[in-house]
Amino acid sequence: MAIRTVLFDLDGTLLDTAPDLTYALNQVLREESRSALSLAALRPLVSHGAKALIRYAFSLEPGDPGFEARRKRLLEVYRANLARETRPFPGILEVLDILEARGLNWGVVTNKPSWLTEPLLAALALLDRAACVISGDTAEHAKPHPAPMLLACRQAGSQAFECLYIGDAQRDIEAGRNAGMRTLIAGFGYVPPDIDINVWNADGIIERPQEILAWLNFCTQPEAGIRP
Repeated sequence: MAIRTVLFDLDGTLLDTAPDLTYALNQVLREESRSALSLAALRPLVSHGAKALIRYAFSLEPGDPGFEARRKRLLEVYRANLARETRPFPGILEVLDILEARGLNWGVVTNKPSWLTEPLLAALALLDRAACVISGDTAEHAKPHPAPMLLACRQAGSQAFECLYIGDAQRDIEAGRNAGMRTLIAGFGYVPPDIDINVWNADGIIERPQEILAWLNFCTQPEAGIRP
């Protein structure tokens, strides 16, 4: 069936948010006279949110003393620096332009809370272009539950089988498949190097955003790495 709507995960798929989340976490570490951590070390954790960053940086688990206070401080610093260095991944803007020119719409389905998602997209002039923006607190459930995916379908005016969802975490692929969508793994995102993404059972793997167009048959020659 023809795809009418392309849906993106946010962190690690549509936007490269790792530099600003790294900056925010390191600010929290510096406030406690701890050493800063590298972008390379934190990049694979970004798609899993503030809890994963605090767990890694402070060797704490949710419920441990000090965990929640540090998580809240991290988000406070991050909110004040949402678009400090965050940018769309190279090629994303060109892909969005072509999708729109072809009469397709696009949207975002993320587990990031709306009070961060919407200001960030607005700062990058993407909020008004999106046919739908579903955050982690928009629907009753978050990914991998299909509820946010199906809500995105309704807002975008497409059926699930007319949607393609692209993400860089296993829960993204599970959510898309649970909703009845086609799915692609963003291999350029925040996938840890030791993870076998082939077991996620996505419809394809892309190594750069432009391959979305080839996968959708907008290009005459499929590019390497695509499994339609």
